[in-house]
Amino acid sequence: MTFSSLPQDTQRHITANRRADALMDEDVAWDEFSEDRDGEQFEREERAALRRVAGLSTELEDVTEVEYRQLRLERVVLVGVWTSGTAQDAENSLAELAALAETAGAQVLDGVIQRRDRPDPATYIGSGKAKELRDLVVETAADTVVCDGELSPGQLIHLEDVVKVKVVDRTALILDIFAQHAKSREGKAQVSLAQMQYMLPRLRGWGQSLSRQMGGGGSSGGGGMATRGPGETKIETDRRRIREKMAKMRREIAQMKVGRDVKRQERHRNEVPSVAIAGYTNAGKSSLLNRLTGAGVLVENALFATLDPTVRRAETPGGRAYTLADTVGFVRHLPHHLVEAFRSTMEEVGDADLILHVVDGSHPTPEEQLAAVREVINDVGARDVPEIVVINKADVADEVTLQRLMRAERRAIPVSAHTGLGIDELLALIEDELPHPSVELEALVPYTEGALVSRVHEEGEVLAEEHTGEGTLLKARVHPELGALLEPFVPATRA
Repeated sequence: MTFSSLPQDTQRHITANRRADALMDEDVAWDEFSEDRDGEQFEREERAALRRVAGLSTELEDVTEVEYRQLRLERVVLVGVWTSGTAQDAENSLAELAALAETAGAQVLDGVIQRRDRPDPATYIGSGKAKELRDLVVETAADTVVCDGELSPGQLIHLEDVVKVKVVDRTALILDIFAQHAKSREGKAQVSLAQMQYMLPRLRGWGQSLSRQMGGGGSSGGGGMATRGPGETKIETDRRRIREKMAKMRREIAQMKVGRDVKRQERHRNEVPSVAIAGYTNAGKSSLLNRLTGAGVLVENALFATLDPTVRRAETPGGRAYTLADTVGFVRHLPHHLVEAFRSTMEEVGDADLILHVVDGSHPTPEEQLAAVREVINDVGARDVPEIVVINKADVADEVTLQRLMRAERRAIPVSAHTGLGIDELLALIEDELPHPSVELEALVPYTEGALVSRVHEEGEVLAEEHTGEGTLLKARVHPELGALLEPFVPATRA
């Protein structure tokens, strides 16, 4: 049964309950908001301004194309609250939101920013400016408003009541992108878990009127013992079902994690060093993986094109084998639901011997990208893993920005995954930074043990090699397990 088909009294009752819930949330938020009014206070004119951000519209000109796109795209207006930093910082954040919206399949019509000391606890941008936003929505014929922040349930309801179209916050937008791009069973399960975690506190019920159980009293019939009272309401039923699904999803993710752990332990048993490629979304991580290994991973000029980790074998210029893992991209204000849901996937970063931290050198604020990624790296316990900052897209980056990054980062190298610029230097740096095997020895390996010599080349570090009449004389660094296999061939005088 749809809302519009309900009797008018029931509709009014439902609307009243929704507004009551939202107003309770607003009262709590306003109490918190009013406790501390210290700090920087903006001028009234600046606070009142609803600044329009130029250059965000992706509206198409060709009529046929517009008609086609309107069938499958949502038409959105972006809105942000500028609370700190410069005006350029606020516009960069809204430009990133526009890229997120386009990745989700939306058509950006316009974008506005209001300067405030903090978001309005009721309508995010303030009630007066919300009405101006409604006029902008009507003017552009938009069907969705996307807010550059995470809104409370009360803020969502109040703003929707004013603008009369659907309101989506940044977190819901990122979750939608992840849901579209997840391909593997584990990736889909992680996204579903994050979506349910986000949805659970935002469910809105219809009050006591739709209680599932109603008890009677005395001898007049009714439900009998233990069924008196309003019972479980529809909202409570929905929440219970979501919690049950979340518990099931967590069990499934834990089971899938076991398989990846087994593969990782096998690589560790063979002492194969691991390198993880991490970085901001759309920084060029998959392009770099393809350039280094020829992996053929999907490369797309879109945010979050990669959600499922890809592990490929690679070799240093000296012939030493290691693994390269492409991981999910990060973004500013990455929803904590996603960090938790994708924690098992991000363990590839925490267990790595070396992190290639890829940053887009052509981005206006690459330092902010570096800081956002490092925050997540710290969250997954990879703070102490050695890191090389790979400044990608150096062929189109501003020279001043490159020099600034090179001065700020101790181990940084400019490269271009597109043209191959700097790739040889990066490979040499990876070889230098990989951990060296702990056992150094000399062994005269008979020619009948050719497989053992191959393992030394693949898993160890060959310092010198000489072919003699008795066999292959190797001087190498190897891991303890391989060293034990070579021990019988170590000459007595060198043992």
